[in-house]
Amino acid sequence: MVRLLGRSDARPARRPRSLRVRRTPESALGGRSLAAQVFVLQVVIVLLLVVAAVVALLLQVRHDTTQEARNRSVAVAQTFANSPGIVEALNSPNPTAVLQPKAEAARKASDMDFLVVMNTDGIRYTHPKPDRIGKKFVGNFQPALDGGVVVEEVNGTIGRLVQAVVPVKTADGTVVGLVSSGITTAHVGGNADRQLPLVLGSAAVALALATASTALVSRRLLRQTHGLGPREMTRMYEHHDAVLHSVREGVIIVGGEGDLLLANDEAQRLLDLPPDAERRQVLDLGLDRDTAELLASGRMVTDEVHLVGERLLAINQRPTDLAGGPAGSVATLRDSTELRALSGRAEAARERLDMLYAAGVAIGTSLDVARTAEELTELAVPRFADFATVDLFDAVLEGEEPGARGTLRRTAVSAIRKGAPLYAVGERIRFVDSAPQARSLGEARAVLEARLAQAPGWRAQDLERTEQVVEFGIHSLITVPVRAGSLILGVVSFWRSERPDPFDPDEVVLAEELVARAAISIDNARRFTREHGMAVTLQRSLLPRTLPEQNALDIAYRYLPAQAGVGGDWFDVLPLSGARVALVVGDVVGHGLHAAATMGRLRTAVHNFSALDLAPEELLGLLDELVARIDQDEAVADDGTDAPVSGATCLYAIYDPVSRRCTIARAGHPPPALVHPDGRVEYLEVPAGLPLGLGGLPFETVELELAEGSSLVLYTDGLVEDRERDIDTGLELLRTALERGADGPPEGTCQAVLDALLPPRPNDDIALIVARTRALGSDRVAEWDVPVDPAAVGEVRAAVARQLARWDLEDLSFTTELILSELVTNAIRYGSAPVRVRLLRDRTLICEVADSSSTSPHLRYAAMTDEGGRGLFLVAQLTERWGTRYTAKGKVIWAEQPLP
Repeated sequence: MVRLLGRSDARPARRPRSLRVRRTPESALGGRSLAAQVFVLQVVIVLLLVVAAVVALLLQVRHDTTQEARNRSVAVAQTFANSPGIVEALNSPNPTAVLQPKAEAARKASDMDFLVVMNTDGIRYTHPKPDRIGKKFVGNFQPALDGGVVVEEVNGTIGRLVQAVVPVKTADGTVVGLVSSGITTAHVGGNADRQLPLVLGSAAVALALATASTALVSRRLLRQTHGLGPREMTRMYEHHDAVLHSVREGVIIVGGEGDLLLANDEAQRLLDLPPDAERRQVLDLGLDRDTAELLASGRMVTDEVHLVGERLLAINQRPTDLAGGPAGSVATLRDSTELRALSGRAEAARERLDMLYAAGVAIGTSLDVARTAEELTELAVPRFADFATVDLFDAVLEGEEPGARGTLRRTAVSAIRKGAPLYAVGERIRFVDSAPQARSLGEARAVLEARLAQAPGWRAQDLERTEQVVEFGIHSLITVPVRAGSLILGVVSFWRSERPDPFDPDEVVLAEELVARAAISIDNARRFTREHGMAVTLQRSLLPRTLPEQNALDIAYRYLPAQAGVGGDWFDVLPLSGARVALVVGDVVGHGLHAAATMGRLRTAVHNFSALDLAPEELLGLLDELVARIDQDEAVADDGTDAPVSGATCLYAIYDPVSRRCTIARAGHPPPALVHPDGRVEYLEVPAGLPLGLGGLPFETVELELAEGSSLVLYTDGLVEDRERDIDTGLELLRTALERGADGPPEGTCQAVLDALLPPRPNDDIALIVARTRALGSDRVAEWDVPVDPAAVGEVRAAVARQLARWDLEDLSFTTELILSELVTNAIRYGSAPVRVRLLRDRTLICEVADSSSTSPHLRYAAMTDEGGRGLFLVAQLTERWGTRYTAKGKVIWAEQPLP
């Protein structure tokens, strides 16, 4: 690998992907490439040499300057001290006058900064600055008084300087004076400063030349090391060693000419290469032709499998010159002999897990036993079996627990192709004891019949049919009992025909798991079927089975329970006194047995309250109190959890065929629809009121007059509202359906409404009543005003007798006159004016006596000594039924007699 990289000296090559080293944060901060580090190091060395040379030059210049200053200071001082006439001048009366001009002339001639002559006490006789003459010399001059020479470096007022002090001696060696001369180092070093730019310039040129030569060397090194740093070079060679000796995947590098450049230990083992394989042509290494041609071609392949000896090798190969690298290719070899076998088993396990997961999602989407069985067979075919059948006990299909023995019914069949001679759906089956299905049911375990042609127990079921099954190509069978706890619900059979291999024990385990998951859903559907049937039975027992006979309304109705579960919708038709009829429709919140039971209680309450002839708003008020009381009594269920609230809606209407007036009140229920005789449809504006059970506000009524032949339509919200449409859309659809069916009878109108609005799968109960109005004609009604006078009773009896004669009801004259005599007498005696008598001929003969009093008579047994109290007893005995109803202006006592 290193040799391959070394061949790219002529041009920079991209690092092979396998050898690229990822830069860590540490190398990014401190590790440039090796070439960059060498370049920086060489530049730093040259720079240090230049700096050292400049510093040495400066130090040398400073030393030379100081030495020159010492020499010049001593020389000038000695020369002036030994000059002729210096001794005489010192001994003269005024030495300054003689010596000052000479000293200044000598100083200037020698280019010194000062030349000072002083006596032996250090008092100056001369100085470049005359104001300092006569002052004491600053410096050490004691050695000069002893005959020596003093040289020292001091920091004076004019800068750093070197000064020398020498003695002035007489001929006999006596020191009579001193001479000091000095010069600043800056004055002496001026020439050196002028030479410094030349020195620095030369250093810069040297630095530039050194940098250029270093850059050339570094560039060469950069190309050879591919920009790697020392750490990366170390790591690269560590990786190279790992690839060669430690990686358990073969790696070979082939040059552009087809010669093998590198093969690690694993590649040599997998390909069984000779020891001298490197640098030889791949085609000459003794490999099989396909493998050798692939490695020599350098073409790109991914997981291409080749048989090399007894090994299946998966080869991945990529060319190395895709990004400007050297020509050649890199290939990796992986032994997939065992992996292929393992992957086959893993794929089978994955498919089985996937099927079990699909079973959890696809089986049990509905609470229907038959549909759940169909979902099981649809999932198994063709993923697991070619044919699948489900046989369940009849009791399971009905929601009951199956017995130890019973008849099975073929519930579901799925097939990969048609025409199989298996039992069809719906057939009753009784398996013989030797059949695999019977053994599964009896032993509660799965049974494998790997080869049906060699299974006499299975063939004994039906020799002709089993022979046809074998001829059809079905050759293997697994039967699994459908178990739900301790219950055996049926048996599932999986048949194979297309694949030649029979079922194996591993597939039996999968079949058991699949059926076990489906059994839970089948049992849940069975339980739901049972509970749903019980709830429907209870609900239907609480609803009216037939409508009572009456002449006021022509009624048609429909009641459809929800498919998901029974609800609390109900309706009723209640005959009232005076030929009137009450219509009621209601809806209890929720579904299930609780809603159905609450509905039954409310319906019973409506029956009881209607017997009191209450106005609609009063009846709804009593129902409201009842629902609130039910909620209070059932606030907490027996198991400590919150019980469902028994909220409900209700609409109550009373129709009087004599006056053709209808009084309506509703408690949170959808408004009724009125279909006029001309086909026009409107929704009556009845105040909605609060739902039952909320309380707090009174209910309001609406009274309106209906034309004969009008249709009053009452319904629950399940008809006009569901998940796919809101109530406004439903009301508009109902209006359209009523307009289309306005000309037909109420039965036709009911059917037209359901055809237009019934959803495919209702999720709520639907109650619908269509009531077409009739009128009781004036020829069937007779009324009289009765004066408050006991003598008027006779007149009333006579008038009633004449009216009964006109109706051909003379047979009822005696009892009718007796009834009216008692009722009118009581009204005159105990009631208030006005008193009215009304006679109605309907299905019965109805006698009504009205007065303005609110007192009501009571039926009782009269004592032997009582003079009265026997009239109502006679009325009760002579009539079919009797009662009292209150009006806004008093009360009405009524009695009904059957017509002959």
